[in-house]
Amino acid sequence: MALAAQGFGRPRPATVGTRQLNGLLDRIGLLQIDSVNVFERSHYLPVFARLGAYDKGLLDAITLRPRAPHTEYVAHEAAFVRREDRPLFRWRMDEFRAKYAPDADAWNASHGRTASWVLDALAANGPMAASEMEHEDNVRKGPWWGWSDVKRTLELLFRFGDVAIAGRNRFERRYALPEQVFPAAVLEERVETADAVRELVRRSVRALGIGTLSDIADYYRLKSAPAVQALRDLEDAGTVRQVQVAGWERAGKPLPVWLDADARLPREVRASALLSPFDPIVWERARALRMFGLDYRIEIYTPAPRRVYGYYVLPILQDEAIVGRVDLKSDRKAGVLIVQAAWAEAEADADTPGRLAELLRDAAEWQGLSAVHVRDRGTLAGALRSAIAEAA
Repeated sequence: MALAAQGFGRPRPATVGTRQLNGLLDRIGLLQIDSVNVFERSHYLPVFARLGAYDKGLLDAITLRPRAPHTEYVAHEAAFVRREDRPLFRWRMDEFRAKYAPDADAWNASHGRTASWVLDALAANGPMAASEMEHEDNVRKGPWWGWSDVKRTLELLFRFGDVAIAGRNRFERRYALPEQVFPAAVLEERVETADAVRELVRRSVRALGIGTLSDIADYYRLKSAPAVQALRDLEDAGTVRQVQVAGWERAGKPLPVWLDADARLPREVRASALLSPFDPIVWERARALRMFGLDYRIEIYTPAPRRVYGYYVLPILQDEAIVGRVDLKSDRKAGVLIVQAAWAEAEADADTPGRLAELLRDAAEWQGLSAVHVRDRGTLAGALRSAIAEAA
């Protein structure tokens, strides 16, 4: 059910166009954004996992252009969502303002002058990247990732809803006034907080198919209490129903679980996919462990000598199981997809190396790379290298 709700197990289209991309984004609700590009930026990967090879330029056209149908907001973390969904997050904008600017005098003392300047600059010049703003406060602080005061202020104003994102250029955000990005009807629409949360919970359950309260609340990073109330309202409306799942327990007691009333239960799911660390299938680590037995964490920020599996490790979905994980790197200069490590999970079987070899060849071709090279690290590395060599 969970995999089908996320778009797995369906026949892949012969050609992936804008219609298929929009349909997938509507199904899963959002695409989480992450800047790490050692293999491929995260938001491109859920589409490849579900639809296969596609033209990334088409996804850029509906997410990165100034008037694209999708824009950015903090929906899960930073994510692409439909432009018309902005009113559903107005309460979150208010919460960010209450958190970061509760005292007007303190805000004005620390950010007010810079905030007024950047808003005036956007009004005068239209959408701009932070790097394009010439200001005495636009100087990085600390190491290379340190934000300038201008960048920090822009990011806060973005969270408050005073600034919007008008696409990206070379993956750098372009900031704009909301009226430069959204039609008046979207900006003027008001949705009561309880109604907005109920709609987000409804979308969460639909995207998950089935889930616990923590699963459902985490999808749009909602608090438990309003999520519970929303689930009760949706139960009364017949949109969701409460069930139990064998083995889903806490302290020996069954966890409450909610099921999408329209969830599809396929006879089986046939799939072969690389999952981004920020794919909804695995982004909630407790759910990944509960459903797939996958004890997963991102080791990017772990010092190299202490990493267990690797730097940018992607779980491997085959049919209804996660059978392994691979640490991938795209060597674009050499035209090679490097498998820095490959590890088998308990669900791996004799078909796993061959199917993974085919998937990696498809991934390399999609990335414009001509070969796959497997390094000698991990319990699956030897069998995977042999499978790739046999198919060459």
